[in-house]
Amino acid sequence: MEDMWFLRGGDIFAGLELEKQLFLANSRKYVLQKNEMVFYEGDPGNCCFYLESGLVRIFSIHDSGKEPIFFLRRPGEIFGISEVLDCYPRKASAQAMTPTTLHRMEGTVFNELLQNNYPLAKRIISLLGGRIRYLGDTIRSLMACNVEDRLAKLLIALAYELFSKPESWHNPVTVPVRISQEQLAQLAGTTQPTVSELLKKMQLTGKIRIEKRRITILEPLALLAAIEDACEHD
Repeated sequence: MEDMWFLRGGDIFAGLELEKQLFLANSRKYVLQKNEMVFYEGDPGNCCFYLESGLVRIFSIHDSGKEPIFFLRRPGEIFGISEVLDCYPRKASAQAMTPTTLHRMEGTVFNELLQNNYPLAKRIISLLGGRIRYLGDTIRSLMACNVEDRLAKLLIALAYELFSKPESWHNPVTVPVRISQEQLAQLAGTTQPTVSELLKKMQLTGKIRIEKRRITILEPLALLAAIEDACEHD
């Protein structure tokens, strides 16, 4: 499962309880509804966010009307930090995909927190490095894996938080977030009609089940093994 290394980060504050307490004490809590915006592309990058619960998409809006998604941020993650360190304008927009709770910290306070807490600063540097590696892996995946494998890998990623125990990889798992075919297409680097056809194919071959717009991965470990083997040999 080495291809999924970027999903293993968990809470950015794991093992840094004092730093987490300082962050939460010096930030402001917000509760957002589904589809509510966190920030827009071009907004001042004067704050960062810690995601307590929910799911946030980082995306851009093109003149064509398309909205490519670059990242999905999960509970325990900090986002908005690439601009806040130097207060650059936002390079993308952020939107809650589910009911979401997050904590907003002003950039000046965040910088002071990093200056006074080396363990947290080191963790943030590692995080930024990991995100650069993720972008590199994404580009390689677009070149090395076919669209069906990329879509299957994405479904595994969306459900990854449910695989906390080894045995969970052997049982059917329902993707916990409702996501449209258009959004799946944006994340997989393809088109909505292609996603629609591939989902039908994956159902017919017994890889997934779709009921009431919810996707269930029937054999997660077998699917992941097939993806990794295919991407290595394509």
